Amino acid sequence: MVKRLNFSEQDFFKALEDTLKVSSRNSEAVEKKVFSIIEDIKKYGDSALIKYNEEFDNCFLPSNELLVSKSEIYDAKKNVSEKVIGALKSAKDRITSYHKSQLPKDNFYYDDKGVGLGHRWTSISSVGIYVPGGTAVYPSSVLMNSIPAKVANVERLVMVVPAPNGYIDPVILACADIAGVEEIYKVGGAQAIAALAFGTDSIKPVDKIVGPGNIYVATAKKIVFGQVGIDAFA
Repeated sequence: MVKRLNFSEQDFFKALEDTLKVSSRNSEAVEKKVFSIIEDIKKYGDSALIKYNEEFDNCFLPSNELLVSKSEIYDAKKNVSEKVIGALKSAKDRITSYHKSQLPKDNFYYDDKGVGLGHRWTSISSVGIYVPGGTAVYPSSVLMNSIPAKVANVERLVMVVPAPNGYIDPVILACADIAGVEEIYKVGGAQAIAALAFGTDSIKPVDKIVGPGNIYVATAKKIVFGQVGIDAFA
């Protein structure tokens, strides 16, 4: 239940202070847990990923099955209606058009002393995209994070998504295929963020991590910032 605080009440500031104290204690507990998960991934790699997949998502997969296969994507697309496929393709085209209009331009010129000056824009090499999974399906997270990277000519896109009971919704896989994401892993949570940041035997590290997630994912992104770039502290 949502706790409501009324500014007009006499004890408002005390109630606010008490609420913030609880929030702070909760955040500290989450940060401690996330830090432990990240250290596990750094130390044990794939074996830690598998352990947390089993613990949090009831996903019992060996390391060689964490990567979504082409046949899985093909089968997923067959289970998505043509209407949805059409909507995803339309969204992709519109998002692509918008972000192409944002592309910055290089510049070079000679000043009055004959010195060549200028600047140029180059894309980073790799981006990791976190897509929430479980009870909700967010194809928008796939499109809105992968397409700008594609427009910018990022060479490698890596998507991680939780797979409860080993299952990823077909719409997510179909959407990733439409967006041009070829490297998709069945792993979520703070452990996925750690894998993207530091790498494991199965997952090579990336330069930047983007995408929304729960408090554990957001905290993990906060902790690994500096090792990799991130989009924001959500």
